[in-house]
Amino acid sequence: MQRKMKVVTLVVILLLGFCLVRDFALKSLIGTVATSITGAPIHIGSLSLSLIGQSVRISDFKIYNPKGFAKGVLADIPKIELNCDLKAFMASRIHLRWLELEVKEISIVKNKEGKLNVDSLKIAAAKPRGKKNAAKELAMQIDVMSLGMGRVVNKDCSVEGRTLVKVYDINLKKTYKNITSAQQLAALIIAEPLKAAGIQGLKVYGVSMLSGVAALPVMAAFTFAARDYAQETFKMEIERVYNAALRAVKIAGRVKEENRESGVISGEVDGAWVTLKLKKLAEKSTQVTISARKFGLPHAEIASGVMYRLNEQLK
Repeated sequence: MQRKMKVVTLVVILLLGFCLVRDFALKSLIGTVATSITGAPIHIGSLSLSLIGQSVRISDFKIYNPKGFAKGVLADIPKIELNCDLKAFMASRIHLRWLELEVKEISIVKNKEGKLNVDSLKIAAAKPRGKKNAAKELAMQIDVMSLGMGRVVNKDCSVEGRTLVKVYDINLKKTYKNITSAQQLAALIIAEPLKAAGIQGLKVYGVSMLSGVAALPVMAAFTFAARDYAQETFKMEIERVYNAALRAVKIAGRVKEENRESGVISGEVDGAWVTLKLKKLAEKSTQVTISARKFGLPHAEIASGVMYRLNEQLK
């Protein structure tokens, strides 16, 4: 009986060891390939592979800024799930039946020289694929991809003495089919949230359509359209949040008026009139509503940019 238990224990240990080595090897391979395609450092939090279900789940996937930019996350993708064709993989072909990605945040940074981090990625320098270029690319076939997009943070460091921050809350999901290269996949992940935010003129846009991706019906709509406010609740005392809000406005622009008793702060940020209204919900719960208008028109991206600053001050 004891011998059987030892054998069973040994088998379990070997299986667990195999799974750990297998997942670690796959995690390293994906990280290496992703880095070579983007030209930027990659981080993968965890990875699990199911041979029976032929599926892979990746958590906490991050693409960092390329060389020449301050350290920071360019793309934060907390969830990646896919279903793969193992027969194709055994034949040295990558075939994914479906791929689901949830992009929490894309951060565009313009450095002091006026260069953009997204345009400094390797994929932004890709050229239309001829026979030579196609041979160099990592070939793959993705039947259907679902791309969830959270928000885009736009940081302009080219203005001396101040970093301008705008935040576009997208909350949009799109579905694509017939993706035929890893380069095209990477370009879609970066370019599509920027397009949805209405940011134009980036080099990375051209790459995403090199092999003619077809977009299926959009699954969700924009949420920031026609809004001029950003709202968030903090589990903190109103006094602490108010002080942080004052600092946030001063960093982003100029404070024009403030009334601690009523919890209202007004100022100018990037040419827009910004108003912050703080409301005490409980002893340690404060709601902040920020609105922004320029020439009478709503600018939710500026309001959300001030909220982004506020979050930084409260960390």
